[in-house]
Amino acid sequence: MEPTGGGTAAAEDSHGLDEYGYKPGLERSIGSFASFAAGVSYISILTGTFQLFYFGYGTAGPSYLWSWPAVFVGQLMVALCFAELSSRYSVAGSLYNWTKRLASPTVAWAAGWTMLVASVVTLAAVVLAVQLTLPQLWPGFQFFGDGTNATDYALNAVVLGTVVVVFTTLVNAFGVKLMSRINSTGVFVELIAAVVIIVLLAVHITRGPEVVLENRGVGVDHSGGYLGAFLVAALASGYVMYGFDTASSLGEETKDPRRTAPRAVLRAVVASFVLGGLILLFGLMAVPNLDDPELASSGGGLQHLVLSTVGSGFGKPFLVCVVVAVLVCSLAVHTATIRMMFAMARDNNLPAGAKLARISPKHRTPVVPAVVVGVLAVVILVVNVGQPQIFLVLTSLAVGMIYLAYLLVTIPLLVARLRGRWPAPMPDGSKAPFTLGRWGLPVNVVAVLWGVGMMVNLLWPRAEVYNPAAPFHWYLKWGALLFIAVVVGGGIVYYRLRLRHHSGVLADHASTPTVTTGSSSPGLSTIVDPQEKEGPL
Repeated sequence: MEPTGGGTAAAEDSHGLDEYGYKPGLERSIGSFASFAAGVSYISILTGTFQLFYFGYGTAGPSYLWSWPAVFVGQLMVALCFAELSSRYSVAGSLYNWTKRLASPTVAWAAGWTMLVASVVTLAAVVLAVQLTLPQLWPGFQFFGDGTNATDYALNAVVLGTVVVVFTTLVNAFGVKLMSRINSTGVFVELIAAVVIIVLLAVHITRGPEVVLENRGVGVDHSGGYLGAFLVAALASGYVMYGFDTASSLGEETKDPRRTAPRAVLRAVVASFVLGGLILLFGLMAVPNLDDPELASSGGGLQHLVLSTVGSGFGKPFLVCVVVAVLVCSLAVHTATIRMMFAMARDNNLPAGAKLARISPKHRTPVVPAVVVGVLAVVILVVNVGQPQIFLVLTSLAVGMIYLAYLLVTIPLLVARLRGRWPAPMPDGSKAPFTLGRWGLPVNVVAVLWGVGMMVNLLWPRAEVYNPAAPFHWYLKWGALLFIAVVVGGGIVYYRLRLRHHSGVLADHASTPTVTTGSSSPGLSTIVDPQEKEGPL
């Protein structure tokens, strides 16, 4: 990896937006820690690990923990590719805009659309995590029944989740400064809480690290043997360690983004791996009873492990920290989704693009996307209001789609490397501040292989993931693949038949106000780069 410098004064002023034909419009106020916090809060170890520990442990026992370093290594390869891209192109809707420079407009649109839909589903899935904590903090948060009935439990989760979505919508509508302040504060609380949990668990350790070699008899009767059970349990780790691209998606609002964003992406992944891994490892080494059925219960899980290990005196402060983590994670997911919607709308690549791309003159943020994303997330929650399986199904679907979106970046990047088109030089011919150098090709190859393998694993039509309880239906088991085929496939067809004929930078956002001859929509300034023309990718 080679840190380098360079760049003309003009390029530094626009931070590369002029290459895309955009003029600056969003407020550039995010500093180094806030950028790092955006990536950490999306990953959110106190949300993801606590939300799905029960699933991983119940499916494969203590040795499911080996999926944590496996996922880290694979995702680190992806993060390194993203860090290199973010150092060269610091622009909102990072994945979508990166792919515009690497492949055809159709592939770029597919990457953006897949990530956009996946992010909306992710927001709906993440806010459900408050159900795992708030009723334990105070029974009054269980508005329906006592929480023992699966349907009431799911209904209450939808109600609490909707309240969280309303909160994240309002915060994002009032501007990036408010969002970054709340997010940075929440991440600071989360990091402190994570360290305290690690220390308290370490004090209560009663067994050695060889516990991670045990399966406690779980998964041995799986149709695919223990390996089959382990691959299913890996979902619990795969769900946590993604979203690091949020730091790069806020590139247009970050100070010195070409240096800040790559560092934030990589630091977010490493910090989450270390802290999350220590919580899981020390938790298994300290828990009083490894055969406690509550460890494999959605109502118990890692929350139960921590509280039963360190004592109830730590209970409420710990639960408050988990709630804070869920809130800032939801906020980060919502923020990243808004930037993707805004980026695609700015190119008139979404219906009602002009309205979605409008920036509030007062708050200097895209308010309409904030509301639209919030409404869509609530609709997903309401549609699933009577589904006790909502937690795992939404999680699996969202993660699978995000891995697909990542592949739509890493594969074109690999093709560009093989064709000698990457790394792309800066406008003045210098190198970007962060580059992988000779490590670029092997890292990229591993990132692609990892992405393909993990996506297949996540989307494989397993009943224990997509239809674990009665009633059993084939369309539930195949639900993730069917959803992706309809939503992503249908979206691409719509783009090819209609949207691409109206695609172009909206005049309000164009760096040059002239309208290119041949544009079929008024008010567009279509900026075409040779690498953006339709080709093999």
